[in-house]
Amino acid sequence: MTDRYCVFGNPVSHSKSPAIHAAFAEQTSEDIEYSAIAAPLDDFAGAWRSFAADGGRGANVTVPFKEAAFRLCDTLSQRAQRAGAVNTLLLGDDGQTRGDTTDGIGLVRDLERHGVVLAGARILVLGAGGAVRGVLEPLLAAHPASLLVANRTAEKAATLAADFRDLGPIRGGGFDAVAGPFDLVINGTSASLAGDLPPLPDDLFAAGATAYDMMYAAEPTVFLRWAAARGARAVDGLGMLVEQAAESFLLWRGRRPDTGPVLEALRRSL
Repeated sequence: MTDRYCVFGNPVSHSKSPAIHAAFAEQTSEDIEYSAIAAPLDDFAGAWRSFAADGGRGANVTVPFKEAAFRLCDTLSQRAQRAGAVNTLLLGDDGQTRGDTTDGIGLVRDLERHGVVLAGARILVLGAGGAVRGVLEPLLAAHPASLLVANRTAEKAATLAADFRDLGPIRGGGFDAVAGPFDLVINGTSASLAGDLPPLPDDLFAAGATAYDMMYAAEPTVFLRWAAARGARAVDGLGMLVEQAAESFLLWRGRRPDTGPVLEALRRSL
């Protein structure tokens, strides 16, 4: 019997997840069906329960439902508890819903694939929303020298950093507190897709630094173009998307797919 999985979002028709997981399934010879489902904005829990009752075994969760997914779970992984959000649901044989988040490990794996050394690095993360909260634990687990969370609202960044202070050298503040150089700058805001850019100093990047945008598009984002013009290596978030999907696939099927060919095919399709 074919096991069913899906991605929940609203909107969700643009999602690359069905193509990614179809490629993973073909590569690993796993018999699964994966679809995209637009859940009602006011009843995500009902959408999950209906899917599970109809034979669904697990799901990915994208905006705006990651916090709603967190709330409906019977059990949560430690990293999901830290993130306060869930992007992967698993239905156990006992009928219990387990929640996990794979965004952070997806980011770290993509950075490692690009040869970015996190241990001892000076890291700047832009933004203080859910996307950033979900990646701080694995970044700190890699033992950077320092991690600064910067946000338009300084208090929000400081509060977020305080939640993770027991894990490593992290602090938060406003954009006016940003003073480089940094070895890695991660844009966790969606501002650059709208053509906006945080007020950042021109001397932000250390020699050999990497600029990473968690967003991706066919063309480099405003943030990546700005960073490249200042000498940084520019990397977008398409690899993070594929790597977090691979971690979800591992949780569901017990097998880790080879992400390289899938990422290459996805890049060509943009």
